[in-house]
Amino acid sequence: MAEHDEHSSFIKTPQQLITVVVLSFVVPIFGIIMLVQLVLNKPSADPGAMTPDAVAARIQPVGRVEFGAAGPAAGAAPRTGEELVKTVCAACHIAGIANAPKLGDKAGWAPAIKRGLPEMLKAVIAGKGAMPPRAGAADATDLELTRAIIHMANQAGGNLKEPAVAPAESQAKPAAKK
Repeated sequence: MAEHDEHSSFIKTPQQLITVVVLSFVVPIFGIIMLVQLVLNKPSADPGAMTPDAVAARIQPVGRVEFGAAGPAAGAAPRTGEELVKTVCAACHIAGIANAPKLGDKAGWAPAIKRGLPEMLKAVIAGKGAMPPRAGAADATDLELTRAIIHMANQAGGNLKEPAVAPAESQAKPAAKK
């Protein structure tokens, strides 16, 4: 093993010497400039930080819980008339609750079928008798409601045709009532 030579330096080449000399001037000057900036600059807050919107954005809850039936997923295909009838309409129309025409009852559905599909859709959207607006399915589109009406009316002897709808329209939700 070689013994340590106490007369030798860690600077062995001229490039190392130049680097050490330059850094010995640059580092203290940089430190002095940073210290002056720290002393002279006054910290200031964003003037918009205390607006009600900014405060609300900072203190909003991380999540929230919503109770209720889940709506159709974004981008999901519209429900068929049969699906909506089974999940929503059947609750009243199977038993005839609150004078709702029963599924398959030709005499009960005859007056509604005679009025036509547009009038039946208006009645479903607005609500009729004990039936709430949109038949209680607030997330149902007009297309889905139309399909459900056609399905129930055709079971009672109607001969209604499914409307032709463009793909973009089939996903559109109805505008909220004011």
